[in-house]
Amino acid sequence: MPSRRGALSLLAGAGAALAVGAPAAHARPARPGPFGRHGSPSRRLDAGTLYVDPHGRGDHTDVRSALDAATGTGRTLVIAPGTYRGPLSVAADRAGITLIGASGDARDTVLVHDNAAGTPKPDGSGTLGTSGSATVTVQAAGFTARDLTFANDWLRSDNPEYTGTQAVAIKVQGDRSAFYGCRFLGHQTLYADSLSLTAFARQYYRGCYAEGDVDFVFGRATAVWDRCHFRTLNRTDLASAPYGFVFAPSTAGANPHGFLVLRSRVTSTAPAAHYKLARPWVPSSDPTAYPMLTVRDSHLGAGIDAATPYASMSADHPWQDQRFAEHHNTGPGARVTVPANRPQLSASTARAHTPAAWLGDWRPYA
Repeated sequence: MPSRRGALSLLAGAGAALAVGAPAAHARPARPGPFGRHGSPSRRLDAGTLYVDPHGRGDHTDVRSALDAATGTGRTLVIAPGTYRGPLSVAADRAGITLIGASGDARDTVLVHDNAAGTPKPDGSGTLGTSGSATVTVQAAGFTARDLTFANDWLRSDNPEYTGTQAVAIKVQGDRSAFYGCRFLGHQTLYADSLSLTAFARQYYRGCYAEGDVDFVFGRATAVWDRCHFRTLNRTDLASAPYGFVFAPSTAGANPHGFLVLRSRVTSTAPAAHYKLARPWVPSSDPTAYPMLTVRDSHLGAGIDAATPYASMSADHPWQDQRFAEHHNTGPGARVTVPANRPQLSASTARAHTPAAWLGDWRPYA
């Protein structure tokens, strides 16, 4: 199986026909230009749209300079197929910004870097830490991304001397952040967070794909994953299970809504029962956190340990004391072999665990 870095180099900018096993007959027809149906600098969709292309056919050749130029609110960046390397930040004053992968296939347009939590800071004052490892950090409210890959291709296998091996693809903190058809690749991949303990940032992910190993979907956001695919990775550096955890919510105690996963699936490249579905994260910065996760109407593959799908990160905060629940899940990883280890919602309670309840007056799913 190719490494993440090797797979990215094959896929980015190459189109679906270069994916492993894809026959040439299924190649997409030639597109009218690097920006597909989204216009171009000569036929701009509107004055607020900027075009990014590494070959110079847009307004900018890299995403960072385009973000710097996209001042104000409500701007759109249309990004041509390619691999764009380097950390990126979407500041709070870029509210309402939209990033679009021009081809419509997230595999074609990749935003990637290779920092880890243990990477030394450039000024020598310590290491970057988990948040500092993120390839993309989003603080703006109203952020939208479509058909993009967010990746961190730092590899634990290449850096066995590191103790800080978190490698975040994206950290999302802004309220009303929506992702459609996006991919998230890393070790500890998708940091769904908020700007502060009292800010209940709402996030929505539709038709997305995330892969990783340890706590690779984590944070304190109010977040909904709808029709998404989560894939746990095999590990050769560990001799026994568990290899990792899919979800690690750190929901603030005052927040009535944490993570909601519905109509989704969890698959694995690891042996059967080598992953836990979740464990609660009660960080030292918020010892009153009350982690919440509901997984419903989803398929859990054999990689999930059906007998003990949850674990505790700390003995002081056992998973049984948190807000973990399931409803109408299927698959070998969803079998209820030990009922005490599989808290289930009643039909009446499940009616309150919906995107509408989680997201309130914001309706990105409509």
